[in-house]
Amino acid sequence: MLIFNLIGQQYLSMNVSFNSNFLEANVLNIVLLLSGLIYVLKQFLGSILSLRQEKVLFAINESEERLKQATERLDEAEKQLAQTQIIVDQIIAEAQTTAKNVSQSILDQGKIDIERLTLSSKDSIKYAESQVRQQIQQQIIDLAIKKVSIKLSNEMTSSLQNRIIDTNIMQLKDNINI
Repeated sequence: MLIFNLIGQQYLSMNVSFNSNFLEANVLNIVLLLSGLIYVLKQFLGSILSLRQEKVLFAINESEERLKQATERLDEAEKQLAQTQIIVDQIIAEAQTTAKNVSQSILDQGKIDIERLTLSSKDSIKYAESQVRQQIQQQIIDLAIKKVSIKLSNEMTSSLQNRIIDTNIMQLKDNINI
């Protein structure tokens, strides 16, 4: 009632008068109309708001479910990443070990090849030295024979030749009689 009086005073200042008789002023009709309108709108808007609330809750639940799935996939991906990193580390360690082994094997094989080449070279040198010695000895023998031949031909006379032949014949006779 106080509200209506305030409203009425507002209208009085505007030269509008307030009729306090509810029946004459159709205030009761307006209140009933407003109450009916509020009741109908409340049910209508309530059902729309309820429907909207259900949609929003469904969207929130769906988003939470997607978030949960995404979190699970992220956890699985992190686990796979960790496992992959472990495998990569193992592969790197194995590759380094293999590289060291191959390197050592190459070095060992190189040492063996060097030793074999060294021995082969030594054998080749010994063979070459032996060949050179034989050639030198042959040349010395040839020279000695030439010198002796020259000396014999210069010093050999027919009487000396006869004496040598006789001596050799005597030696042969002695050898045959024995």
